[in-house]
Amino acid sequence: MIQNTSSEPDQPHGRVVAVQGNVVDVHFEPPLPARNFQLMTGSNEQIVLEVQMHLDATTARCIALNSTRGLGRGMSVRNTGATLQIPVGESLLGRMLNVFGNTVDGIDTPVEAEAYWPIHRPLLPLADRTTSTEIFETGIKAIDLLSPLERGGKSGMFGGAGVGKTVLINELINNMAEQYKGISLFCGIGERMREAEEMYRAMKESGVLEKAILIYGQMNEPPGARFRVGHAAMTIAEYFRDVIKRDVLLLIDNVFRFVQSGTEVSGLMGRIPSRVGYQPTLATELAKLEERICSSRSGSITSVQAVYVPADDLTDPSATHIFAHLSASIVLSRKRASQGFYPAINPLQTESKMLTPTVVGKQHYRVAQSVRSTLAEYEDLKDIIAMLGIEELSREDRMTVNKARRLERFLTQPFYTTEQYTGQSGRRVPLQQTIDGCERILAGEFEDVGEKAFYMIGSVDEIDRKG
Repeated sequence: MIQNTSSEPDQPHGRVVAVQGNVVDVHFEPPLPARNFQLMTGSNEQIVLEVQMHLDATTARCIALNSTRGLGRGMSVRNTGATLQIPVGESLLGRMLNVFGNTVDGIDTPVEAEAYWPIHRPLLPLADRTTSTEIFETGIKAIDLLSPLERGGKSGMFGGAGVGKTVLINELINNMAEQYKGISLFCGIGERMREAEEMYRAMKESGVLEKAILIYGQMNEPPGARFRVGHAAMTIAEYFRDVIKRDVLLLIDNVFRFVQSGTEVSGLMGRIPSRVGYQPTLATELAKLEERICSSRSGSITSVQAVYVPADDLTDPSATHIFAHLSASIVLSRKRASQGFYPAINPLQTESKMLTPTVVGKQHYRVAQSVRSTLAEYEDLKDIIAMLGIEELSREDRMTVNKARRLERFLTQPFYTTEQYTGQSGRRVPLQQTIDGCERILAGEFEDVGEKAFYMIGSVDEIDRKG
């Protein structure tokens, strides 16, 4: 059942004058409902419309947020006098919702909302925002070393299809659930139904569902629902930050689907497309969502977002616009995935604004820079090795190659969420153990140890124990 926001007595009723798929034109006597206002229509008012634009003084063009089956010309339309409202409060914990705040987890118990908040809310004023230099430790070696996440910041995982974005998000949920004292909020934009069901079941089995909320705009839903589910998730996060005063971990999979649904809505509205076919309002729409992710004195919202990169092209307009909003960018490489290096993080393209000596400390910064430098030198030497063989390199270059190959393998890691597929038990590695391990490899301590010993292990102490 969709929450019906009661209309004010003086709100005029309209009628449907045209239906073109998910686009509905509605006639009202002036004044027209404002943009983003929610309208209700259909036989039992089960169809939700959102005003997108005013065609003339009496006609509003709307996008449907659910199926328009059964809708016809002449049907009555009720103006609710407000934007779409979503339930908020601690009663949502452990539940799976859709864009309207209705439960979709098959549990009969209804959500007893503490309040209903609009999904379109003003940004937190700059004077009320806070920043921190605290690192958000994940237990994943490659991320913690080369791209430390900011508590209260925004981090993105960029990669094409099938390089491991969703697996990495699932591992972060697993690793952070036990140590994280706040609320976990997962927002699935354009997710496959199978992925939603698997995540719900996995969180239930691991016992972290009780302090998590899942909200989905699934792949089979109209573009309007997928376009607004991110705003609905942000409203829930802001309630926990501002009213309950809790820290929120917001995981979004996938931000590109938000951009894609915006492109679909823009096309349905008849707007002329911009570069590479994207909507002309891409930057504005993305900023309206991303800039709501911020911290205040009462609590923080830490966001980790998966970003699909079309054709592995990081210069795609969607990727470049998303990059601009992030404090840490983790780039996944198809080449590394094909070589079996999981997580397939590209150490030379991955970066974080937190990786400075004043924030992470001198040791962490020095080791991270040395690891990156060694791997970059190895990348340059690969062509010579392919043509002439490693024997033609100088002794110093051969040592660099040996260290780089050990570092590449050491930065792989078995995940808890893939145990059933790999047969290897997962590892969660503290940051200091990662730094110490890389420092010992760079110092040449493991020259006599074969490369295979470094593949898919936790800390380097595991090599010592094997020895």
